[in-house]
Amino acid sequence: MPALTGKHYFNYGGQGPLPNDSLAAMVACWQKLQQLGPFGRDVWPWLNLELSALRKALSQLCGVPPQRITLTENVSSGCVLPLWGLPFEAGDRLLISNAEHPGVVAACRELARRQGLAIDFFPVQQVRSDSELLEALNQGLQARTRLVVLSHLLWNTGVVMPIAAVAQQLQAKQNQPWLLVDAAQSVGSLELGDAAAQADIYAFTGHKWCCGPEGLGAVVLSERVLAEANPTLIGWRSLSNESEGSSSWHKDGRRFEVATSCVPLGAGLRRSLQLLENFADAGQRHGRICELSSRLWHGLTTIEGVEPLLEAGPPQSGLVSFRMHNQKPAELVNYLADAGLHLRSLDDPACLRACTHITSTEAEIDLLLEHLANISKGG
Repeated sequence: MPALTGKHYFNYGGQGPLPNDSLAAMVACWQKLQQLGPFGRDVWPWLNLELSALRKALSQLCGVPPQRITLTENVSSGCVLPLWGLPFEAGDRLLISNAEHPGVVAACRELARRQGLAIDFFPVQQVRSDSELLEALNQGLQARTRLVVLSHLLWNTGVVMPIAAVAQQLQAKQNQPWLLVDAAQSVGSLELGDAAAQADIYAFTGHKWCCGPEGLGAVVLSERVLAEANPTLIGWRSLSNESEGSSSWHKDGRRFEVATSCVPLGAGLRRSLQLLENFADAGQRHGRICELSSRLWHGLTTIEGVEPLLEAGPPQSGLVSFRMHNQKPAELVNYLADAGLHLRSLDDPACLRACTHITSTEAEIDLLLEHLANISKGG
């Protein structure tokens, strides 16, 4: 991973470095595309094989059939394309957690403005147990709540949400609200279990914890979304027969795909996923990530003036957020970057966030702790 050379990287929640092998797979795919002729007769069977291999890899990653996979560019498009195709009625309500990414919230606000919907929020930033989360959700639900928006792994606190349990709670309601899950931080870092299979919209990207190329993601759609939602952005890939203007939509996840996309990105992402799997299975990788984040969290608690956001114990994820008294997060990020330590600052809540992955080492975690301790002492 060339991006890790000469630096100590703690920003996997923003973007994961691309392995050399994945870059080579992309270049080889581009070369093959040009050899066959980008729009020649012989290229189409090969392109179909490439896309099928990508869908299969992503379906295995998420534990769902390939027909429930829609290929997208990123998390935002994965959320918005099916969300805006759902059959809402004026007066329906959207229930959003108060720890969601601003991009998803903005999309919901614009949807609500256009279709006359109401938005409610329920508190999750201070939730520290599954039972607390389910109770907060239950209190937020109303008779006309038609959609719940909740991340699998909160991008600001590092707390893992019980998505399968949330889905079951919603399915037990009379009106069975849809569940949209922002999976930007969970895919590639957590053992997903039934989360993707249970959600109605489970959107993720390949460029964060999967360490794939930017510009490629996917969304897992439930059977009822495929049955009830209509395409929003329309293109030839949405159609079951691209040559007929009167063609019906695809019946599977392809109905939310639009048009020409960059196939070699899929070769890069598939290679990155294979490299992760070669290291260990998802459960073992998650365990290693948590070992490293626990080391960081425990070290932070020993430094005077440093306050981890999770006070009761380390996160069950690779996201470790913390505050440092008398320090502005953005300024501290710049100061640490000068020392080769790359974190990021967040605005809500105002804090710093460090991410550990399987490529992180104990030595660089200890180096980060050493720098923070020196800053605390005024060094």
